[in-house]
Amino acid sequence: MRFVYAFIAGALFGASLFVSGMTDTAKVQGWLDVFGDWDPTLAFVMGGAIIPMAIAWRLVPGRKPLVGGDFPTPSEPRVSRNLVLGSTMFGAGWGLAGLCPGPAIASLSYGGVWHWVFAAAMLAGMALTPKLRLNLDRLITAD
Repeated sequence: MRFVYAFIAGALFGASLFVSGMTDTAKVQGWLDVFGDWDPTLAFVMGGAIIPMAIAWRLVPGRKPLVGGDFPTPSEPRVSRNLVLGSTMFGAGWGLAGLCPGPAIASLSYGGVWHWVFAAAMLAGMALTPKLRLNLDRLITAD
């Protein structure tokens, strides 16, 4: 049953990314171009995601997920080097390609070869990041 719930949630998420325009790289880059030909419509998509999730996270304490396990504990709310580096990498990739991880995966079936190239680069970056972080930590502690 857990697989069925995961499949339904993933399909709903992918479909909502497509319908909202988040898989359209030109639309996303238009959203990010605040000093040019700005397209504010993705603000509604963002609000449609942030507002329900803020309410849902307020309702989490004392509850369990439908399919077992536990909800993740909130992360430390401090700004760290890893947060800054990760946010910078995410933002650069999003701005240059017009895709972030969810829409990149959702667009693989119709997006053409460049979506596959982006997804491969994204997966390579995810695989290399732990090693890079370890090396950065070693360099910083060596000083």
